[in-house]
Amino acid sequence: MAPQSSAPVSRRTVLNAAGAAGALSLLPAPAFARGRGRTVAILGGGMAGLAAAHELAERGFKVTIFEPTAWGGKARSIPVKGTATAGRKALPGEHGFRFFPGFYHCTPDTMRRIPYGAHGKTVGDRLVSSTGGKFLRGDGRLDAFVFGIGPDPEALLSVDGMQKFLTENLSGQGIPPQELAYFVTRLLVFLTSSTERRFGQWENVSWWDFVGAETRSKEYQHVLAAGLTRNLVAAKETVASTRTIGTMGEAFVYNIMGQGNDGDLDRILDLPTNEAWIQPWMKHLRALGVQTVFGHGLHHYEMRAGEVDAIWTVDANGRKHRHVADWYVSAMPVERARRFWTPGMRARAPELSRTDRLRTDWMVGIQYFLKEKVELTRGHITFVDSPWALTALTQGQFWKLRDFADDYGDGKAVDCLSVDISNWDAPGILYGKPAKRCSPGEVAREVMAQIRRHDTARAQLPKGIVHSWHLDPGVRWHAGRGRNTNDTPLLINTAGSWKDRPGVTTRIPNLLLAGDYVKTNIDLATMEGANESGRRVANALLDRIGSAKERAMIHTLYQNPSFAALHAADALLYNAGLPNVLDLA
Repeated sequence: MAPQSSAPVSRRTVLNAAGAAGALSLLPAPAFARGRGRTVAILGGGMAGLAAAHELAERGFKVTIFEPTAWGGKARSIPVKGTATAGRKALPGEHGFRFFPGFYHCTPDTMRRIPYGAHGKTVGDRLVSSTGGKFLRGDGRLDAFVFGIGPDPEALLSVDGMQKFLTENLSGQGIPPQELAYFVTRLLVFLTSSTERRFGQWENVSWWDFVGAETRSKEYQHVLAAGLTRNLVAAKETVASTRTIGTMGEAFVYNIMGQGNDGDLDRILDLPTNEAWIQPWMKHLRALGVQTVFGHGLHHYEMRAGEVDAIWTVDANGRKHRHVADWYVSAMPVERARRFWTPGMRARAPELSRTDRLRTDWMVGIQYFLKEKVELTRGHITFVDSPWALTALTQGQFWKLRDFADDYGDGKAVDCLSVDISNWDAPGILYGKPAKRCSPGEVAREVMAQIRRHDTARAQLPKGIVHSWHLDPGVRWHAGRGRNTNDTPLLINTAGSWKDRPGVTTRIPNLLLAGDYVKTNIDLATMEGANESGRRVANALLDRIGSAKERAMIHTLYQNPSFAALHAADALLYNAGLPNVLDLA
């Protein structure tokens, strides 16, 4: 039976929605009769929705996913329209380069459960390690390998050892020695802080204030307070929660030391994301029985007796369709999901209204397709002195299963320099305008100018090397208003925002939430956070129906056992209203 429709159903609509009948009942179910039902409607086919579908389908749920735009969401590849010639594929644009730190566990676990080709290979085999991440400088400064020194097992055993390790790895940045020493001390304060202090104190302090940036040198502010924050975790240093930034910094440090990690610090895909991951994943989900309905976005929820009774979707032709399931999962980004929560839903579940206080910001990519191969480094590049907080990766060098020129575009582009722009609000160096106020062409010229401001990059990227460029299509230029809009912003973890982030369950019994904005252990707007939320949805539904099936793995970040006594002592100090023992400020 096809979904109910308010208009005649076209052949295209039937084909798109054909599988929904087996997973969704169209008969209204009485309140509380769903308690042991197993049909699930998931709204959104990004990382969170696909992860939830995967875990649920493996545990016997009948799942249908509705996606209006593109499977994979912000993690997908975005082929450049009109560039495929002579049997080649379109040039492979991306929202930004993919990055899988070694402290990700949920996402790689999912990837290893997705078949890829023959001979028992999986998508997990498409992850490869980079070996040469660089932090480039300009104006004659020496380039730096931040955290370039290898693991030091002794550093794990004591505060003094950790202090030595951090100081050695952060030196060489032109930071005054006394300021570097202060910064390292602040890191140690966080590393030795208890869970109680992290959530009770550091959650409510911005990173900028925690590291005392306001009263220190411009280089300290630029490189340590702002640079590491924006470039490594894409967060605004002046508003980001110290708990969030500190937790991510801690994960990076322990990953370098080989502790609690799934793999090497810097892992990437050896093919464009769609080829390596999204397409095999969709094929696998369908093999598991997941029904996929493309071109349908949520129109509204239909409520009855305090529960979701049905959802109405709208297709690309504007036709509306009604669907009924036992459970509903909102797996849309928070800025979209909250548009559909009615006053009645918010009254029933006040946690929905608290998400209105969550903030988003921009971090999207631009790709430069190059006429010549470059040897910048075999890994991610941070352009430390770029006002727009640029990071990049030359992707073709890792795509060993493809010959870039033979397989993509017109045969003249041989590689792709994929760049992420993390600061859209700072003035640029060419036009003096923030990226939000620049036309696409201005963005492309400004980003390349900022890259070439760095000495190593300027030598490798001469004028004339760019074949073409591709700005993420989520960024839209409005000439009359002189500004851009962005359809794909990211959540930013502002100080004190943890209390406003919901869990996966709501007080509407059959409505669950998935996305990188819900409370997770990874606690950052990442693929890992989205994946973890999808797993939590599956576990919550297993709890709701009283199932004995194995729960999806939820990973907790590594905690240094050598610091356990310090954490316990700090909990006592915090509960007594006293500062951390290393917090001399």
